[in-house]
Amino acid sequence: MDCSHIRFCIRDTALSDECQPPIDLHQIQSLFKLTAFWATDRSLEDWAIALANSDPVITVWDGERLIGFARATSDGIFRATIWDVAVHPEYQGVGLGSKLVEILLSHPRMNRVERIYLMTTYQQKFYKRIGFEENTSTTMVLHNHSLMPELRERERSMAASIESE
Repeated sequence: MDCSHIRFCIRDTALSDECQPPIDLHQIQSLFKLTAFWATDRSLEDWAIALANSDPVITVWDGERLIGFARATSDGIFRATIWDVAVHPEYQGVGLGSKLVEILLSHPRMNRVERIYLMTTYQQKFYKRIGFEENTSTTMVLHNHSLMPELRERERSMAASIESE
């Protein structure tokens, strides 16, 4: 496949929204519904929140068609996490995924970071080929939704005790 016309775009948070085209949330949602079983229930509103809190965000385009996407978060020096990486099935196997991750890792918010984490269900071989290693010793997860009622109740109790003082 000739990929010479494919464009990689980096959303630059240093620029105002007027200086760069908006990211089409509908195309992102469609891409992930097609490529990622774990993201099929994400709403447009959820995608908007995730993108607003992500930097860098990289998109890959074939004309006006979104064919690839990746996003991360980073403190710029110690830790970063790659959250979502997807390439349309028609474009897989030609190096676009590797290039997408390479651009993400070379971004100024990522390129000096000591440790970069990612979660993947079935793509361990892909990420190992580009330098990632399995890490079973430092990753933990908190399923925050199950704690939300408890946390809200604690907040209410704390607020009530502060008000009564």
